[in-house]
Amino acid sequence: MSKKAIILISFFAVLSAGFLGYAGYVIKGERGTFLGKEKLPILGAPGHTVPGFSFTDQDGNTKAKADVNNKIYVAEFFFTTCTGICPKMNANLDKVYAKYKNKPDFLILSHTVDPEHDSVPVLKAYAAKHQADPKNWWFLTGDKKQLYRLARQGYMVDDGTYTGDEDFVHTQWFALVDKTGQIRGLYEGTKQKDIDKLIEDIDRLMEE
Repeated sequence: MSKKAIILISFFAVLSAGFLGYAGYVIKGERGTFLGKEKLPILGAPGHTVPGFSFTDQDGNTKAKADVNNKIYVAEFFFTTCTGICPKMNANLDKVYAKYKNKPDFLILSHTVDPEHDSVPVLKAYAAKHQADPKNWWFLTGDKKQLYRLARQGYMVDDGTYTGDEDFVHTQWFALVDKTGQIRGLYEGTKQKDIDKLIEDIDRLMEE
């Protein structure tokens, strides 16, 4: 083999190695940008999604599962006469709402656990205290059994079972739900560190 041939082979070998190295760097960079942070977990049994529902909001409008399709939302359960955890929970939701209220694909669903007392006018007055726009923060009332079943079996924020008229749900947990109805996180609504994590996870979910 001539000296010229050896030089050419060596040149193309170095060129190929350099290209492969550069390609590896580019692919690695794209993969990091594409994947970003690890995706949020999906909670519940395989295939679990929030089941269908039908409730009434603070304006007297019916809200159903179809109305949350393709939306990211936070779900909570509270009651307007609560003097314990609920005021703290909803003060923290005020912070979440302030950040995302102008996002068309974001909602907050606040379900009463005391539908006998929390009528539409009561919820409307309560919503006004939080400056909640009914287009993206719904205060919901409806059938007590359906509300409790949704809290426990749908959003998994309470581990009890329905025991009749004297049954009561009193939970500090918020559920973060993605655009397909999957539960992607649970957060203690009374703890600032959990609210910070909720906001961080909403941002992550919006990027998925």
